[in-house]
Amino acid sequence: MRAAALWLVALVIFGVVASGCIGGEEAKTSQAEVQLTGDFTKDVVEIGKVLEQNGVKEVKFSAWGSGDPNSVMRVYGIVEAARRINKIWADNGINVKIVVTETHYVASFQDAYKEYLSKQPLGQAGDFFVNSYAFLPTLADEGYILDITDYAKAYQSVIDDFYPSLIEASKYNGKLYGLPQDTEARPLYIRKDVAQKIGFDLNGLDEKVKNGEFTWSDVYYWAKKAKDEGAAEWGLIHRKGSAHPDLIQFIFAFGGKLYDPNTGKLVVDVPAVYKWLYVEWKFARDGLLPGDIMSWDWAKQIHPTVVEGRTLFDIGGTWYWTEWQTKQYYAKEGTPRGLKPEEVRDWFCYTLFPAGEKGKEPVTLSQPFVWMINSKAGQLNPKYDELKDIYHKLAFLMLIKASDPDINAIHSVISAHLPVRKDAAKLIKDEKWLNGLKALNLDLSDEVKSNIGDIVQATVNPINAQFLADVSYMLEYTHLAPAHPKYPALADIFKEAVDKVLRGEMTPEEAVKYIVQKVQADPELAQNVEIQGEIPKDWKFPQG
Repeated sequence: MRAAALWLVALVIFGVVASGCIGGEEAKTSQAEVQLTGDFTKDVVEIGKVLEQNGVKEVKFSAWGSGDPNSVMRVYGIVEAARRINKIWADNGINVKIVVTETHYVASFQDAYKEYLSKQPLGQAGDFFVNSYAFLPTLADEGYILDITDYAKAYQSVIDDFYPSLIEASKYNGKLYGLPQDTEARPLYIRKDVAQKIGFDLNGLDEKVKNGEFTWSDVYYWAKKAKDEGAAEWGLIHRKGSAHPDLIQFIFAFGGKLYDPNTGKLVVDVPAVYKWLYVEWKFARDGLLPGDIMSWDWAKQIHPTVVEGRTLFDIGGTWYWTEWQTKQYYAKEGTPRGLKPEEVRDWFCYTLFPAGEKGKEPVTLSQPFVWMINSKAGQLNPKYDELKDIYHKLAFLMLIKASDPDINAIHSVISAHLPVRKDAAKLIKDEKWLNGLKALNLDLSDEVKSNIGDIVQATVNPINAQFLADVSYMLEYTHLAPAHPKYPALADIFKEAVDKVLRGEMTPEEAVKYIVQKVQADPELAQNVEIQGEIPKDWKFPQG
């Protein structure tokens, strides 16, 4: 009897006892655990072995993304990551395969966020979600995305290759909830042909903007001259539908702030917000900016107005540069077409977003997009409850692989976004690599090649690569909107106020009071937003 007991103890100690016997649950748990080491191939192989041991032959994931038409690598980067992991498994004799069952891509990042927010609790949202870092705090607060802090510790060498400010934008309360996918700058575009008609000398303008010599009063002066002299239909065009992120730049350009790090609260900087709204109101009242532009159509109104030279100025983004080449916005000659790279170069000048007034500084605003993992990632796969940690670690490794420098560089070149990794920044300056991309002679899946082929043909050009190099300095002037859970709600109120002043339904002063009232009427906003300063007296725009 004593010998039998010792034999049983020995079996337990050496792990021989199977599930269903003493110690079985412990044995099963150990089989489903993989410690990430930072050796990508080793980690992928170990995860593949666990899946295979548990009878899993296929892992299904879905990828949700949004943005301009050329930024489809936001979802196809995930598809390519799956292919590269599948190859590692095949090379190591592991009979498991990742299948990306859905690539859901929409134009509006705000709509994509709202859809994810509504469907995640129902278990119907994508496993991977790429969107603005501004939404990350809310999703983290709600428990809708995965905290990858511990996973990332094993991959510090990869994390260190990202620009530090972008990693910080991927955090909330000190925890890492995603990996940067791209970033950008928001230039002020100026039509060279319209400028020439009115005697507006653009030589050295970028330096004048940098030095704060050329301000929004100067923008107004030339916009009015273009309109008054019939050189353009409008003086200024900007985005529709949202104050975030493009129009928020006005707050920073007038020396204001949106967040107080000492209190952790958002800020309505009354003087800066008033000046912003006054500029919008003045441009609209003088017929230089459409009063209903917040409801304009991107493809039918906003972009055609810019590319056809019906405005002098446009508040845009770096990605416009290639979007204008791939989308058929230009119809001045009859059949709509995209612009040629040479036309974009020859027709447009670009600068930082000018200082609001003398004594202030120029700015730009970056809105990094971040790859996030659904906290329920892999939920439709076999034995999810038992293998949840395995599926989550696999999802994390897919983000690591989707962040490969070449994948990031491809996205940067074809969409005119700025690279988020230093190694990717080196690639876009490599002529040999660019030629390989142009010929699609790169190690990419057929699915990815077929979905980016037309974009590649239209955008991979030395002119476009030079543009990315030329605008990179703008990141030295960049601001980020606050990563605060209540920021999207505040930005929505700003949007309503902008729309009302543009339409002439409110004066700038009334609109500021409207913002304050809306904030104070919402208990959660009232707790999280400080109202600072007063409407400046005797402030005039434009300034002499």
